[in-house]
Amino acid sequence: MIKVEVVFALPDKATTVTVDVAEGTSAEQVVLQSGILERCPEIEPTDLSLGIWNRTVKLHQVVKDGDRIEVYRPLIADPKEARRRRADKAKEEGRANKITGGRAKA
Repeated sequence: MIKVEVVFALPDKATTVTVDVAEGTSAEQVVLQSGILERCPEIEPTDLSLGIWNRTVKLHQVVKDGDRIEVYRPLIADPKEARRRRADKAKEEGRANKITGGRAKA
């Protein structure tokens, strides 16, 4: 048996569960066995996105003793679209050149 930690964080709180599992267990199986899905109804079990120590992993990744499995939340905004909106706003406010997008001359 190996000891693994499962973590799910929201902006205002984090839930951590430590679980003992058999060697050769996948990250997805650990999350299902941990009971975190019942404790955190915000997690969508059909669309899991997991990481181990801040690195995204596939669901079938085999865990090792001492691993911390992180359950990631879906993005609330497309990063490319958010960047585009910020750039457009900077152009409108005169902080960026309207043609090149670079810094406006003072």
